[in-house]
Amino acid sequence: MRFDEALAGLPLIAILRGLRPEQAVDIATALFDAGFRILEVPLNSPSPLASIERIAARFTGRMLIGAGTVLDANAVGQVADAGARLIVSPNFEAAVVHATKKRDLVSVPGVATPSEAFAALAAGADALKLFPAEMISPKVVRSIRAVLPKETRLLPVGGIGLENIPAYREAGADGFGIGSALFKPGMSVAQVAQAAMKFVERMRRHD
Repeated sequence: MRFDEALAGLPLIAILRGLRPEQAVDIATALFDAGFRILEVPLNSPSPLASIERIAARFTGRMLIGAGTVLDANAVGQVADAGARLIVSPNFEAAVVHATKKRDLVSVPGVATPSEAFAALAAGADALKLFPAEMISPKVVRSIRAVLPKETRLLPVGGIGLENIPAYREAGADGFGIGSALFKPGMSVAQVAQAAMKFVERMRRHD
């Protein structure tokens, strides 16, 4: 599934930090059934490549599976071989973006300032993760949006919940990464499914 297509279907990325391989397919299925089409497994999760492999085996072509917290270029090849097609980082590292595009994958580095944003775009980033969103208010998003190319996709991540999505959306955010408000270790599949449906309802009601 292409990034544009997945984002248009539902502009939310599920961040599954702490996901364990044995629960990966069940959690991914709950998210898929709720309407999510993009998810990422951060590399500081237990055996992240195993989780990515299991989810990719079940959902390739139907979901865009990614790896998060990708900090060096060597990791890009490992997660690509596991089946990930989306590379997300908390920071902008040009070598990671270049390695990502060399493998024809989707690059979403983390940025917090206009300088980082323009540097990431120049390196080839496909979208920008505004992180941490707790320190990037909707007003700041609006200001950054005003100076970037209109086609740039801005995705606030960090502290995003049901209550602040509308303000960010109105400020020009194209989508969001949802972490602990959607999934955290110890949550049941039913709890994740319930949280996912609430986010889907909020996005569709607001849009």
